[in-house]
Amino acid sequence: MTTTEVQHKVQLVDNEFTASETSDVLNALINVKINFHKLHRLSVKEGNVHSDCSYDDRRVAELLQEKKDIQAICNEARAAGKNIRINGVLNIELID
Repeated sequence: MTTTEVQHKVQLVDNEFTASETSDVLNALINVKINFHKLHRLSVKEGNVHSDCSYDDRRVAELLQEKKDIQAICNEARAAGKNIRINGVLNIELID
């Protein structure tokens, strides 16, 4: 797989949030990705129950762990009375 230079950047989020807002924003984003992988896994398995879905399974597990990590950060910020800055950029590239 060969990548080319970044074709487009999307500034998905760039702001300061309370701990609760951070939790809401990031959990919503992660939940969309989890649902994507679950639906993809279901789609692949529908055609062949023996299909390899290890990538989707691994990504769901990783994303669930990320949710736990984010919750810990939010709890820490809440206890310290601090806000959290989130800066998320999507780089979109064409690949061969």
